[in-house]
Amino acid sequence: MKFWLGRLALVLAVAFLGLPFVNASWLASKPVGAIKLIAHRGVAQQFSRKGVDNDSCTATRIEPPVHNYLENTSRSAQKAAEMGADMVELDIAPTADGKIAVFHDWTVDCRTEGKGETRSRTLAELQALYPGYGYTADGGRTFPLRGLHKDHIPGLEEVLATLPRAAILFNFKSKDAAEADLLAAALKAAGRDVKAHGDGFYGAPGPVDRIRQIYPTAWAWTKEGAKACTKDYLLTGWTSFVPESCKNGTIMVPLNRQWAYWGWPNRLLQRMNKAGARVVVIGPYGEGESGTGLSLPEQLGQIPSTFTGYIWVEDIWTVGPAFRPSRDYRNQAQIDAAEEGLKRRRARMK
Repeated sequence: MKFWLGRLALVLAVAFLGLPFVNASWLASKPVGAIKLIAHRGVAQQFSRKGVDNDSCTATRIEPPVHNYLENTSRSAQKAAEMGADMVELDIAPTADGKIAVFHDWTVDCRTEGKGETRSRTLAELQALYPGYGYTADGGRTFPLRGLHKDHIPGLEEVLATLPRAAILFNFKSKDAAEADLLAAALKAAGRDVKAHGDGFYGAPGPVDRIRQIYPTAWAWTKEGAKACTKDYLLTGWTSFVPESCKNGTIMVPLNRQWAYWGWPNRLLQRMNKAGARVVVIGPYGEGESGTGLSLPEQLGQIPSTFTGYIWVEDIWTVGPAFRPSRDYRNQAQIDAAEEGLKRRRARMK
């Protein structure tokens, strides 16, 4: 008995001592490729995420605007790509006449001058509304984005035309699998080569499972799947084996939890690449506004230089130029306004 206990202790000791080498990032080969920035909703107005739920009207809690771009518009998507975004995340909604609008909310009440469900209107009816009508930074006393530009809620074809090279991450807002068929048909009609562009899809299991059938090699994921992969890898990644939940999946890495991921960053990237999984860095977890992307330029400095996955960005207006200075097309007045906005945001996030 003592003999076998001794052997077991020896095996466990060897395994324990070997863990640092099995998971050592510096022993892994340098990852190939480059970082890819995902601009959430394009160039968007920023707001405090504290207390936000699915029914919150985020247009009524924005920071004082430092630019006049509106999320999910063609002008916004194009500017995001110009300022360094490799992929632009956009929300899609089917319309009453069988087309696809690019719009986030289930109703038009929050952002526009209209009332009612988004999906109950035709595309022409949606485009007659102004998507910047409801934005206010002072509780409704002023509405600084009204009438500044003739932005409108775009149709899918319009946005595709403005992003001929950048990839798009399409967000299904409903659980209806039929929306995947509608989107795929629209992409085909527009001549969009999903594989060549590197487009991706995410949302509820219904439409995501269906889009995987249509585009088997495309990046398609659910939040539930990403959570499962992340949780399972944190529990079992020390073994060097990638859990089944991560195969062709997505793993999320919060800025302030990088230390918890086995083999971060090189070894983890190597493992996930072999498993066909994507690695996405997001903003800090558990700090009041968790579950979002990067909203401060200095957060880029917290990411290892060898990282070659995706970075989820909330504020591409400031983070994009910090990462790719050669793509900073803002004028001095816009830069100065952005810096003032960052000062206010930093003070709020302390």
